Amino acid sequence: MTKESRAARLRELISKGAVMLPGVPNAAMARQVERAGFDAVYVSGAGMANATAGVPDIGLLSMTEVVWLAGYVADAVEIPAIVDADTGFGGAENVARTIRELERAGLAGCHIEDQEFPKRCGHLAGKSIVDVEEMVERIKAATEARRDRDFLLIARTDSHALEDFKGAVKRAQKYVEAGADAIFPEALQSADEFRGFAKEVQAPLLANMTEFGKSPLLSFQELSDFGCRMVIFPQSAFRISMKASEEFLRDLKKRGTQSGWIDKMQTREQLYELLGYDPTAESWKRKR
Repeated sequence: MTKESRAARLRELISKGAVMLPGVPNAAMARQVERAGFDAVYVSGAGMANATAGVPDIGLLSMTEVVWLAGYVADAVEIPAIVDADTGFGGAENVARTIRELERAGLAGCHIEDQEFPKRCGHLAGKSIVDVEEMVERIKAATEARRDRDFLLIARTDSHALEDFKGAVKRAQKYVEAGADAIFPEALQSADEFRGFAKEVQAPLLANMTEFGKSPLLSFQELSDFGCRMVIFPQSAFRISMKASEEFLRDLKKRGTQSGWIDKMQTREQLYELLGYDPTAESWKRKR
């Protein structure tokens, strides 16, 4: 699949039903997502910040860093990848450049939010949001900047915490009118809110099933039945891997050997297979 066709493929998928997108912080994990049989992958903004820079998800990575890291993911897999583009990294002109750079890097889409900069994690208190008009300008700049009309522009609204459910719906409707292809209502707080949002907003919805947040952990099937078309699990695999490595490191410090963990490790052969690497070959040619 060419880079140019991935956005079209993503649109085709969501036109037929709901799509499950596990979140990843890097390209190696994205390969695992693809190998597991998923149709698309989500590049987590929190994952990139946490795993790569060791910092919280508060807008500390630059646009260049996000494009660079997300581009590695897009290049490593054939399935469509969408990425968290925070607030678009500045004003309307910055948003436009962000879209062009993400397209060039091979992403199939992104979401841009209506928070003020510096942003906060969508499930924490203390968020602040921009005026509707400013977010509308971000969306218009993004849509006009696209070279590939299939590149999926998802407008995220964090307004539920400040304007309640009805306010979030009104904003989402205005974002669709401005040209957003899909809506990401962050931190909805019940199954009824997810169901109601899908009825009120005439656009594909993205549901965020992050753990330890404000949203209930609904199943993919439930959300699909409500009418959601994309369901992300942004930090699940990262949290599992971090918990496992923490337990291993404590045991290594205590025992001074990793021998008790060998059967829990990915082997060298398994890693090489995932990376498409044959150590006996004269040169490496990527195999997906």
